[in-house]
Amino acid sequence: MTTNAIKNINTQVLPQPIRYLPDQNGFFGNYGGQFIPPELKPKFDQLTEQFYSILDDEDFLRELTDLLVNYVGRPSPLYLARRLSEHLKSLIYLKREDLNHTGAHKINNTIGQILMARRMGYREIIAETGAGQHGVATATAAALMGMECKIFMGRKDYQRQFLNVKRMEMLGAEVIAVEQGNGSLKDAVDAALGYFIENPKAYYLIGSVVGPHPYPTIVRFFQSVIGSEARQQILIHENSLPDYVFAAIGGGSNAIGIFSAFIDDQQVSLIAGEGAGLGIDNEKNAATLNLGEEMIFQGMRTLTLTDTQGNPRPSYSIAAGLDYPGIGPEHAHLRDTGRVKYLPITDDQATQAFKILARLEGIIPAMESAHGVAAAIQTLKGNPGKLAIINISGRGDKDVERIK
Repeated sequence: MTTNAIKNINTQVLPQPIRYLPDQNGFFGNYGGQFIPPELKPKFDQLTEQFYSILDDEDFLRELTDLLVNYVGRPSPLYLARRLSEHLKSLIYLKREDLNHTGAHKINNTIGQILMARRMGYREIIAETGAGQHGVATATAAALMGMECKIFMGRKDYQRQFLNVKRMEMLGAEVIAVEQGNGSLKDAVDAALGYFIENPKAYYLIGSVVGPHPYPTIVRFFQSVIGSEARQQILIHENSLPDYVFAAIGGGSNAIGIFSAFIDDQQVSLIAGEGAGLGIDNEKNAATLNLGEEMIFQGMRTLTLTDTQGNPRPSYSIAAGLDYPGIGPEHAHLRDTGRVKYLPITDDQATQAFKILARLEGIIPAMESAHGVAAAIQTLKGNPGKLAIINISGRGDKDVERIK
């Protein structure tokens, strides 16, 4: 993105200029790439060309920022959590993505991609969803633009996130429950990719920093508004960068969104909490960055949970949005370089963090976000006097019936 393209735009709410691009083949270090059937290559070439063209398109960026401000409700607040700060004996700020329209960070990306899809002439939008927040955000954007919308959702997630199923249907989307596999996010992605291959007139609006190039870079760009805002806000509030930035991680979009603004700042520790389920000493987890093996998975080379035969194995997490056996390729690269630390967070730890935030701050986080809160609690307990930001990527209405 050039300076000229943004000179007349409100830069308070704008994704960051892209500083970290994959190589010409779409790789971040050893991870990424574009492993797709030959018949999809023209579509991906068109998508790549369109994405890089919008980075210097003032009209596109102006429309994007207008919708982010006046429709989504950005900038989201950076809130000083006083009682949580007292509890952890540190200064804790919460980046309130739960206050966005639709209740999560996912809307940042769906608004950006729906504008691209419209420019490319698409009229049908498809998407995958686990927790349902990306599905709701996609259905919302499609309704806004008057487009048809199909959402693929694993049967298990369809049942445990039924509130979001009803929200998607109210917005006019067709929600397709995927029966194959173990009924989780991986199976929804597989089904969406299959439909995408067979229906060339559909635009696949991927919800996380996963999949074939250029999707990881596209989603990171549209989510980088989280980090761009958070960096400006913490400097205004404290005249200092934080010691820590925490986020939850499944595929990785909210984490890369907030981390992107701080990657160059070596004094800022970046920590993400991933779904360790029942623990990393058994297979009932989604701790890909701690346990995964390198392989080609869903159109990219990345880390993936595998069975004893080296095939992708089912994942598990109490948080549907983290119940995914792969990871975004940029996160795999950041793990290898050591720039980001990825902590395994069990269901019990996340549930306890969920309750702590609700009872200390009156904020009910998504169970996904609670993994980021748990990572902060684990890191800061006994390590007082720190300045930290926790990304609250979504609200927890969808999860309250399942918390005991």
